Order: sequence, then structure tokens, then C-alpha cells
Amino acid sequence: MPTLSDLGHLPKRLVLGRAVPSDRLGESLLPKRYALPIFASDPLSSVAYATQEILIVLTLAGTAVLYLAPWLAVGVVLLLGTVVLSYRQVVHAYPSGGGDYEVAMKNHGQFAALVVASALLVDYVLTVAVSVSAGTDNIISAFPSLDEHRVLIAVGLVALLAAANLRGLRESGKAFAAPTYLFITGIGIMIVTGLIRWWFSDEGLVSETAGYSITPEPEHTNMAGLALLFFALRAFASGCTALTGVEAIANGVPAFKPPKSRNAATTLALMGGVAASMFAGVTALALLSDVKYVEHPCDLEGFANCGTEPQRTVIAQIAAAVFGGDTSIGFFGIQAATALVLILAANTAFNGFPLLGSVLAQDRFMPRQLHTRGDKLVFSNGILLLAGFAILLIVAFDADVSRLIQLYIIGVFTSFSIGQWGMVRHWNREMRATSDVAVRRGMRRSQIINTVGGTLTTTVLVIIVVTKFTHGAWLVLVAMPILFVLMRSINKHYSHVSDQLVPDSDSRMLPSKVHAVVLVSKVHKPTLRALAFARATRPDALTALTVNVDDAETRQLQLDWDKFDIPVPLTVVESPYREITRPVVDFVKNIRRGSPRELVVVFVPQYVVGHWWENVLHNQSALRLRARLQFQPGVMITTVPWQLESSVGRDVGDGPAPGDLRRGMTDDADVTPYG
Repeated sequence: MPTLSDLGHLPKRLVLGRAVPSDRLGESLLPKRYALPIFASDPLSSVAYATQEILIVLTLAGTAVLYLAPWLAVGVVLLLGTVVLSYRQVVHAYPSGGGDYEVAMKNHGQFAALVVASALLVDYVLTVAVSVSAGTDNIISAFPSLDEHRVLIAVGLVALLAAANLRGLRESGKAFAAPTYLFITGIGIMIVTGLIRWWFSDEGLVSETAGYSITPEPEHTNMAGLALLFFALRAFASGCTALTGVEAIANGVPAFKPPKSRNAATTLALMGGVAASMFAGVTALALLSDVKYVEHPCDLEGFANCGTEPQRTVIAQIAAAVFGGDTSIGFFGIQAATALVLILAANTAFNGFPLLGSVLAQDRFMPRQLHTRGDKLVFSNGILLLAGFAILLIVAFDADVSRLIQLYIIGVFTSFSIGQWGMVRHWNREMRATSDVAVRRGMRRSQIINTVGGTLTTTVLVIIVVTKFTHGAWLVLVAMPILFVLMRSINKHYSHVSDQLVPDSDSRMLPSKVHAVVLVSKVHKPTLRALAFARATRPDALTALTVNVDDAETRQLQLDWDKFDIPVPLTVVESPYREITRPVVDFVKNIRRGSPRELVVVFVPQYVVGHWWENVLHNQSALRLRARLQFQPGVMITTVPWQLESSVGRDVGDGPAPGDLRRGMTDDADVTPYG
């Protein structure tokens, strides 16, 4: 028969399922077919908005500079390939799962490692907020009437993602595999179909916005020279959102099945090839179908309902052009797959953030609770922390992708850059340690790859900071130092505590005497039990202590004390201001002052209640006393619990409940003895 404790855990079990024992940790490791959708859903899904972000910037100048889009896309693809190659070196060299953080710690030191950690933590939160908001956008593109519920939909989706991840890694892998593969297949079919239609059809490929013109922003007209270069770099920086999530595989190597490094490197290569192909294909179709997408919908000349209707996303416009309108099965299929994979792309962060948090907690830069696995062998506290911060961002920015995207990718390119230069140092050190020519040749090749990667990612980081700073990126540049200082402070605290706890000669010295103090409010069963327990410890001195806050009640207590012939004298301390806590603390201090080596053990009777509201009615004095006494040196506090009936789950007639014997209730007519 279920107990009250079992019923209390029922909602948790309904959401998370049964707890998993620690010896099954190996069963939660991922094969490549599940690792790809779990760790690569973010960079794969970014094709749904990376092209769109390039167009948003370029259309600020109308249609005059759209000719730059193919060249910017080529630059993004080359950068993606370089970063993927660079991270393949990382997963082989550092398979423990620390990724850029571990690379920075071992090659640059603590300062650089904490910069990387703060950058990645911020970027993981933004990954969830941006991916879920972009997924919500695609849902709204298919069903525009849902626009007014944008924030509520996004928050609900984050909560669902958190619950799915709390169920366990393998379970979330199975749940997320199908949508990711469906998206890859759907985008592949759309690209092939669109190219065939453009090449062979007489009508070609025409989007719903192809006939619209764009009103350029006044400051972006007639650009040339450095102004045009800066503008192009800003568009390129926006397109670099296609690279987010690449580092998650390097952080998640421990989650792979053996051989871990090789499987992670293979998954990285697959992810890079698929993501680059999809991004190039979507960009090509957007340009061939003449898609228009602007920052302010009313800049589209021809969009009649710009003030009341949301723009359709670039993916939605391409799908409608390829499959024959916004009522076709292909259109809804692409929208459903895109929305799903964008929402599930946040899963990259739900796996990366807790793993990184666990590593940081192990190194004492984060609270130790982040290092503890939950019931389902996942880092539950990290998952909940990530979900909470992502929801805060979604609510603060109204789930608006255009506003959130300005905060994006600074963190990830910071970690890219520091990590790649750390790998260059790593290979230098490794080459000095070996004289084998073949091995050194391989290390030199890896070092060249990381040098190119570090140069490119550092250049892009500078571009991103310069071009996005005034558009909201400054918030990230403020958040990262705050996180940095917080982690340093946590580390200093743990180190200081550790130093204080080192055993010394005083720690092994026995107290000269033990003085037990039992707090008394009335002569009742809890008091008598506390006295019995105190006597059982055989202290050198025993004091039953009460505080006189009411003369009549104190006189009655003394009469009851004599009536029950209690073999311990009752000590009364006066309290002219009707306080209880201060006189007790002063009494204990006086004992310690007279004998500094004497140990004082304070026994505090306390009710154990079954309902939250009963705590309001009981135990307040005990809580205040414990809170004050715990700061006194040489004082121990022993709580003596007394279970009230409400704390014991039982039905009348089912026999005595636990604690009935202690409460003297076994003779009650309503209680049937066991046996």
C-alpha cells in the first residue's frame, strides 16, 4: 500500500519516470545515431534562421547589396568547415568532456578558462532562448493567429524540453532523433525539388515576397568603401549564427559510447557536412526565389497588413514557393519539421550546459550541487538552472528572435578563439615531448589546423563585437564578467572553507566536560523524551532550562515539575522583555565563558508535523534558537523530534502507526495492536 511519501513523489515520477541506479550509467551512453540529433541539432537547425539573419541586415539597404549574400554564405561555410576540423583535434586531445574550458585551463591557466566558461554558460542560455523563439516563429508562420500567444508558447516549450531531458539522456535521444532526421530529410527534399523546379520549370521559383520592393534605411543608402565593408561584415557576423553548437560535441565526449573520441570526431564530421550543405542549399533557394525579409515588416512595399500580420520566415517562404503555396502538404511538413527541430535544438544546450556545470562544480567554480546526478543519471540541477534563465530571457525579450539574436554568438566565438589558441600551445608542448618523426608530423598538421581556426575565429569575434555592440551585444559583454567574478568568488569560498577544515591538534582534543542543557516550555511528552535522551548520553552536568516570560505560567510549570517528580532540577532564567532566544543564548555563553574547553549540548524538543501550515503554528521558537545557537563555538544542537499524528499516514483501524508506542497511544480504543 502506498505511503504518504510515495504519493508525494507521484508527480515527480509521472514526469521523470522511475529512478535509475548508478550502476546503469553505462547504459545511458550514446551511439552515433542518437548523438547526432542530441549534440548537433543546434548547428543543423540554425540553417532555419542563419540565411534569414544575413538577409535582415542586407535588406536594411534595400535590394542594392543583396548580391553580397552568396559570397557571405560561402564565407560562413568555409568558417564552419574550419571550426569543425579544429574541434576534431580537440575531441582527440581532450576526451574528458571539458572542451574549450579544459583546453584553456591546461594551456592558458585559470583566468582564460573562466572567461571561456562564462562565455559558454551565457551562450547556452541564449541557445535555448533563440532556438525556442525561432521555433515559435515557424509555428506562427503556419498559424498566424497564434502570434498573440508567442511568449506563452515559448515558455511552455522550454518547460517541456526540461522535463524530457530530466527523464534521462537515452530517453531524450530517442525522443529527439526522429524530428532531427525528419528535418534533415525535409530540407534535403526541399532543396532538390526547388533546384529542379528552378532549372526545368517555365515559371521558375517565385516567393510570395518576390514582387515586393524594400524601403532602405536612410543611413544605409549609397554605401561605398569602408561603409560598405563594415555593413557586409555585420551581415557576415549575423550569418555566423550557423556555427552555434559546434562546441557541444567536444563538451559531450563522455556521453558517447566507446571509442568515445573517434565516435565524437565522426559525429562532428557528419554534422559539419550536413549543416554546410543545408545552409548553402537554403541560401541558394532564398536568392533564386527572390525572398525578401526585413527587420521592420512595413519596410516591405506591398505588404498590406504589415501592422497586424507577422512576416513569414525565410524557410516558410521557400517552402511555399517550392511546394506550391502555403496550403500544400509540403509547406506544412517543412514548417512542422523546422519548428520541431528548432525547439529541440535547444537540447544541445540542455546537454552541454549541465555537463559544463558539472566540470566547473568539480573544479569548485560552481556550487557542488551541479556535479550531482539526479534520479535519471542526468545533472538535474543544471537542467533546471538552464531552463529558468532561458525562460527569464524569453519573457524579458518577448520571444523576439530579432532582439535575442543580437546577444548571440559572442560567447561561442570567445570560447572558439581561446580554445583554438590553447590547442596551438598544446601541440607545441606535445611536440617537445616526443622525437618520433611520424608522430610529430601528425601533431604539426593538427597545430596548423588549430592555428588557422584560431586566426579565423578571433577575426570573426572582433567583427561580431564591433558590429553588434550597439545592437544589444553589450549585455553579453556585461554578463560575462559578472559570471567570471561569481565563479572566482565561489572558488575562493570553497578554498577558504577547505583550509579551515584541515585537521590539527585541537581537532583531536577531547572536551574537558560535557554540559547538557534541555530546553523546557511545558511538562509534556516531548520534554520528557528530551530529558531521557539527555540523561542517556551521561553528561557531566545536566540542566533543565526554562525562560520566564509569564510569571503565572512559570509557577504552573514548577508545580507540574514537582508533581511528576522529575529527577533533574529546573533552572529558570528571567526575561524582563519577554524574549526567549536571547536569555538561552546568554546562559550558554556563560557556561562556555566559565569553562572554554567544556562542550555544551543543547537538546531542543521539536514537533514533527504532516502539513506545511502546521509549521506556522509550531516550532518557531525552536527554529530561532537553532539559528542563533549554531553560531556559538563549542555548542552542539540536538533536535529531539516528536511525531504528531498528522505526520503519520495511517487509516483508522489499520493498526498502530509508527510512533504510537512512543506517544503512549497503544491503549487507545481506536488503535488495534500489531499481531
